[in-house]
Amino acid sequence: MIHASISDTIKHKVPDFKVGLITYHDITIGVLPQLFGGHFSLFQEEIKLTFEEKSVTDLAGVSEWRKVFKSLGTDPSRYRPSHEALYRRLKKGQSIPSIHSAVDINNFFSLKYEIPLGIYDLGHLDGNVHVKIGGEQDEYEGIIGRVMSMNGKLLSADDIGAFGSPIVDSRRSMVTDKTKHALHIVYLRPTMAIDEASQLLKAIADMFTQVHGGSVDYHVIQ
Repeated sequence: MIHASISDTIKHKVPDFKVGLITYHDITIGVLPQLFGGHFSLFQEEIKLTFEEKSVTDLAGVSEWRKVFKSLGTDPSRYRPSHEALYRRLKKGQSIPSIHSAVDINNFFSLKYEIPLGIYDLGHLDGNVHVKIGGEQDEYEGIIGRVMSMNGKLLSADDIGAFGSPIVDSRRSMVTDKTKHALHIVYLRPTMAIDEASQLLKAIADMFTQVHGGSVDYHVIQ
């Protein structure tokens, strides 16, 4: 089981801050099953319709995470939480491009539960996970190939260094169709009760393994 810790700085600024960790073993990633793909496309269209009458920031999960970013010293209008970026894409009338089953389902969870999530290849991580605010030395090559400075931003790091955040993830830790073991980091709403958070992790784990097979365990860190 992967162990994780949350920095004292985060706990001081956001006392109820918590994350969920889900580990998967012996999974098979590929093209999203047609039935789920159709459901996800329909779900996106339903969200687009809701934005005809309200803005992205009206969503409780977006509003709460913007407040978290501000409390941690990050401007959410400049560095958007990843789930907000997905919603804003839909607000523009665009759809979420399909990557592969793991990323597609990760995006579905972000939209369904109004929270950022990151999914990472465990084979490319080393040691335990540390959730913290980045320093001057924290940077990584993002998925799109651009080097991202994580100074002053919420991030997840292993013993090698920063590998992900609720803003953008790294190329080092990204999952591919060759990934067999993965880590899901669920950036829970601070206002969510522990029991509710555990139920949410179970729902995510059950659906993910329904598509990808394998074994799973999960727990809440606070």
